[in-house]
Amino acid sequence: MAAITGVMIELSAVIVAVSDGAPKTLLVNVGGEHGLGLPCGPFDPAGHRTLEEGLRTWVDQQTGLPLGYVEQLYTFGDRFRDPQERSGGPRPVSVGYLALLGQTDGRPPGEGAWTDWYRSFPWEDWRTGAPPILDSVIAPRLKAWCESATSKAELQQRRERADLMFALGEAPWDNERVLERYELLYEAGMVAESARDGRLLKQDTHASIIGSPLIKDHRRILATAMGRLRAKIKYRPVIFELMPPAFTLLQLQRAVEALAGGPLHKQNFRRLVAHEGLVEPTGQISAQTGGRPAELFRFRRGVILERQAPGVRLPLRVRRGAR
Repeated sequence: MAAITGVMIELSAVIVAVSDGAPKTLLVNVGGEHGLGLPCGPFDPAGHRTLEEGLRTWVDQQTGLPLGYVEQLYTFGDRFRDPQERSGGPRPVSVGYLALLGQTDGRPPGEGAWTDWYRSFPWEDWRTGAPPILDSVIAPRLKAWCESATSKAELQQRRERADLMFALGEAPWDNERVLERYELLYEAGMVAESARDGRLLKQDTHASIIGSPLIKDHRRILATAMGRLRAKIKYRPVIFELMPPAFTLLQLQRAVEALAGGPLHKQNFRRLVAHEGLVEPTGQISAQTGGRPAELFRFRRGVILERQAPGVRLPLRVRRGAR
C-alpha cells in the first residue's frame, strides 16, 4: 500500500441497503485478514484522480457494485488501531465514505455479503423495545467499570457518560450517538476490539464479546455512518435513495424504522408524509403485501425545490422503561 512519510491513506466504504425491513451493510474479507470488514483499499496518488474515484475503483473490484449516492463521512487516524501499524508498518489514515443503494436481493456479484448492521451493534435496535443486552450485559458491566475509577471525580465523570450514552438513569436515549456509545464500550474494554488493540488492563483476561467485531477500525467507521444516516433522514430525503422506484407506505415506514432503530406511530407517520408532500401516488396497487392490496407511491422530487429540509422528522417512540 502507498505510504507517504510513514502514513498510509486507505479508502473505506459503508455501503447501506434496506432489504426485507432490515438495514444491511456490505462486508468483505479484505486482503486475507482474519474476519470481515468494509470494502476498502489504498489511495493511489498516481492512479486515482480523486479520493472518491479511488473508492469507487476499490468497491467495484471487491464487490462488482456500481455506487450511486456517495458522501464522505470522516477521516480516522487514531494510533495503533490497525495491526500493520502495531507491527511496525505505516500509520493508517482511513477516509470513510457512506454509500446508499436501492433495495437489493441475494448475494452481490463480488466477494461481499450483505449483513444486518445490528449484528455489530445489537444495543442500537429499539424497534421492539429496549434491547435485552442493555440490562443483561451492558448496564452491569458499565456499572462495574464506573466503580473501578481511581478517584471520585473520575467516578462521577464515568457515571455521567454511561447515563448520557446508554440512558441508564434520567437521560433519554439519543439514537444518533452511535459512535459515542461504541467508543465508551471500547474504552471500558467491553468489545473485542479493545483486547485486539491492547487496551485491556493486565488483570483483564478478555473483552466481552458484545456484537460482531470487524477488522481494523471498521466497526468505528460503521458506527459513524449509522449516526450520520440516522441524523440525515430527519432533514434530507436520503431514505428514498434506499427505496425501490415504487413502494407502499408501510415499506417506507419499515425502512425508516430499520435505519433509525425505533418504532414509528403508523398513523402519525402517514400524516407526516402526506403533510410534507414527500411522496405521490403512482396509480398502481401492490398485491404482494401479505394482506390487503396496498397503494404504491413514489418519491416526489419537487419537494427538494420547495423546502430546504424535506426529511422524516417524526420522533421515534423510544422508552427506556423502569429500571
